[in-house]
Amino acid sequence: MSLSTFVSISKILQKHPIESSAPCRVDSGGTWDIKAMALPLEKFYPVTVNFALNLRTAVTLLPFEEGMVSVTSEGFAASEDYPIGRVPFDSPFGIFFAAVSYFGFQGIQVRIRSDSPVKSALGGSSTALVALVKALSKLNSMLGGKELKAGEVLHLAYHLEDSVSKGKCGIQDQAAAAYGGVHLWNWHYGRRGSLFARTPLADRKELREFSDRMVVAFSGKSHVSARINRNWIEEFISGKTRAGWIRANEIVRSLADGLKAKDWNGCARLLREEMAVRREITPDALIPITERLIGTAETAGCGARFAGAGCGGTVWALGEKERIQRLRELWAAHLKPIRGARVLECAIDPVGVR
Repeated sequence: MSLSTFVSISKILQKHPIESSAPCRVDSGGTWDIKAMALPLEKFYPVTVNFALNLRTAVTLLPFEEGMVSVTSEGFAASEDYPIGRVPFDSPFGIFFAAVSYFGFQGIQVRIRSDSPVKSALGGSSTALVALVKALSKLNSMLGGKELKAGEVLHLAYHLEDSVSKGKCGIQDQAAAAYGGVHLWNWHYGRRGSLFARTPLADRKELREFSDRMVVAFSGKSHVSARINRNWIEEFISGKTRAGWIRANEIVRSLADGLKAKDWNGCARLLREEMAVRREITPDALIPITERLIGTAETAGCGARFAGAGCGGTVWALGEKERIQRLRELWAAHLKPIRGARVLECAIDPVGVR
């Protein structure tokens, strides 16, 4: 591979380091955003509801050795440094190397810093990729190219990650990171020119009300989604759990209506209904501490759910303001003995990638 194919931008970054950031998310109806599930059952209107959180992931582009690309991230012990012609797309930082390769840059270091815990099931790696694609497009515009808008960033970030994951990647993490806010997403991969329809469920003024009726907590147990998602997809494709997934999807569509109407007790009830289905079709998503947190929320009259693919990571709850305030205290008490576990201080982020 000829080094001349790639543009050295080390000197530019010495004068003008570039930064971009994007929000992470919690969700209901996740996994339906994976093409293997959504595409065959498009007639069932597959959806996801997600909430962008102001726990943002920032990416900074800095100068590095000529001909090299370096990626480093808080929470990971070591950086990965490779000649541009041999960057691996299957390493822990593979999706970031793929993005740099797509833009054709070298002599660059990518530094990633996140406000959310590492491997917390909040969509961290996808969020970082969205921020990186935005940063690289800013750099590209300095060279006479085009800076990508939110929808274009989302499109490219999803397809880069889906290609590296060999088709096992969803799009909801990148969607929340690109647009922020609270949205209902309808996935329609079979339609030419558009992968989804986006419906905002609250305007900027209403997001404070939504934030006051949510609580988010990290269980202290790290999470890796690839294996879990693979098992769920295989059981769905075989037909074993498909009816349950369809029922869960119906509940999430009703949840979107409840959020739009600000029916907090109704939303809590619907989250409890979704969790009842999820306990049947995705029992491996729960570990003892997350089961305890969700059970406590349900007893308190709220609804709660694991974020992403669960199996540790983060849980979140929704309900009336007073009940959520009390639940925050109960969750903090449950998590106090667990190293690294805590209620996360966050709110809904109205701003996507920037």
